[in-house]
Amino acid sequence: MVTDIGGLRGGVGGGAGCGEPELSDSLRTFGAVLKALRDEARLTQEQFAPLVQYSTAYIAKIEQGKRYLPRDLLDRSKDVLGDTAARVLEAAAKSLTRKAGLASWFLQWAAIEEEAITLFSYESSVVPGLLQPESYIHAIFERRLPPLAEAQFEHQATARLERQRLLTERPNTTFGFIIEQGLLERRLGGNQVTRTLFDHLLAVGRLRNVEIQAMPLIQEDHSGFEGPLSLAETTDNRWVGYVEAHDNSMLISDPKAASAMLQRYGKMRSQALSHQATASLLEQMRGAL
Repeated sequence: MVTDIGGLRGGVGGGAGCGEPELSDSLRTFGAVLKALRDEARLTQEQFAPLVQYSTAYIAKIEQGKRYLPRDLLDRSKDVLGDTAARVLEAAAKSLTRKAGLASWFLQWAAIEEEAITLFSYESSVVPGLLQPESYIHAIFERRLPPLAEAQFEHQATARLERQRLLTERPNTTFGFIIEQGLLERRLGGNQVTRTLFDHLLAVGRLRNVEIQAMPLIQEDHSGFEGPLSLAETTDNRWVGYVEAHDNSMLISDPKAASAMLQRYGKMRSQALSHQATASLLEQMRGAL
């Protein structure tokens, strides 16, 4: 299925839009119901989380209304909390609003992103959100139109930095990023911001589970002409795709469509500079600033 779940650019690719989502009443309600049923079963979050095969931090965010429930949570909770509690949870889940906007699209992708065993991203507009240092994030938000209020600015910048913990907290997850060299040449925010960006990319690229590749400025055989994309491999080895463009986004769960995106990404990996060559390019570009 290809689902239109319009939102603000930046949840994945890292444009000027989202961060931690606004809380919706229905998400808070579901979280409160889950907490009440967990308490009734005399289970702490630390005890409940492994029983349903999710992290304690992730369960905490669901109970706070900050994450959309994963589709497997209801089935797994049934074995832990019992049939009656499962029916109550299912009823609460049906009440969740799925309006087009920040709370719906970001939370659904975040649920996938948080538990993925592989995450791939190709970007031609901005450096992916998971790779943005704070100064680059501020440079993007300062240029957002319509402008963000100061509270939104700080909230979303903090949230984006918080998302980046995935790179270090999930050492068994493979992260792959392909970035157009033109983004590095652009010097968004000026030389100092760009210098910090290069240092950050070089540091993150040293992590064993992270691969960063630059797509050369001149590449006659380029499979990324259809635009930016993100891909996630779930714990049951399904691939899910995600794309964003101008305040709209799509979550792509159809296996054939996700497979086509995976083929394109695989081809681009062979067309881009290697991880090592990209690191050398970054060092060279930093020295030229």
